Amino acid sequence: MENRIKPFEELTLKDDYMFKRVMSNKDICKKTLELILNIKIKDIKYPEEEKTLKNSYISKGVRLDVYVEDDKNTVYDIEMQVRSLPEDEFAKRLRYYQSAIDADTLKSGMLYTELKNSFIIFICPFKVFDGKRHLYTFKHFCQENKKLKLKDGATKVILSTKGKLDDVTPEVKAFLEYIEASSLSGDDFVKELDNTVKTIKEKESERVSYNMYNMKILEEKASAFNAGKEEGKKEGEKEGEIKGESKLKKLLSKLLSDGKKFDLQELISNDAKIKELYANYGIV
Repeated sequence: MENRIKPFEELTLKDDYMFKRVMSNKDICKKTLELILNIKIKDIKYPEEEKTLKNSYISKGVRLDVYVEDDKNTVYDIEMQVRSLPEDEFAKRLRYYQSAIDADTLKSGMLYTELKNSFIIFICPFKVFDGKRHLYTFKHFCQENKKLKLKDGATKVILSTKGKLDDVTPEVKAFLEYIEASSLSGDDFVKELDNTVKTIKEKESERVSYNMYNMKILEEKASAFNAGKEEGKKEGEKEGEIKGESKLKKLLSKLLSDGKKFDLQELISNDAKIKELYANYGIV
């Protein structure tokens, strides 16, 4: 697997950073939900800029791409899932996201009837399940009588850019084609998406923000790397790892505090100190 940070100029809507930035536009996010779910939404709000779900009894935290609520107390989680997964892992990821969202929305002392209706939407630039459809919607029903639905308020929607069937509207298909290859069409919403992407790329502040975003991820990788080291290693080795991680953070933080313009991938390739730290501590 190539350890490469994508240059800012090459970002598209299916890249995590760009997807989050575009969907932080309230009007675009609302239109995206209405398009995918074929519904009308009066208004949406963002409970948090980046929603992280972690409860004391949940060992693994969930960081959501786009998490919003509408005026009818329904929550929506939209995820750009760029990495293809085995079908069982994919399904269990959906299950875990649902459990984390439910646990977060139902606080201690609340009634089960107060649990919010929810939609989890995964957008996938790869084949899913049988590879035929663009759209897969899952709700719970009775195995013995499929007309009998379990009205738990939970819906899971998976969109694939690789579908073959004529199973979505032209507008949804144009949206998926834009995600797949930044293909422009006569669709007004696709034009709006593309203009938003271009506007973001024109801002130097966004380039700086993108570098900070990548450094945050790299710092998390460094912390996870050290935390996951095998038990029983010599104390000196552990101290060396921690010092290496700290040294890396200081180098990267200094670049930011100095206000210098830089390309993070170029730094990894050309700065001997950073390159050595990355190589030694498995951060990339």
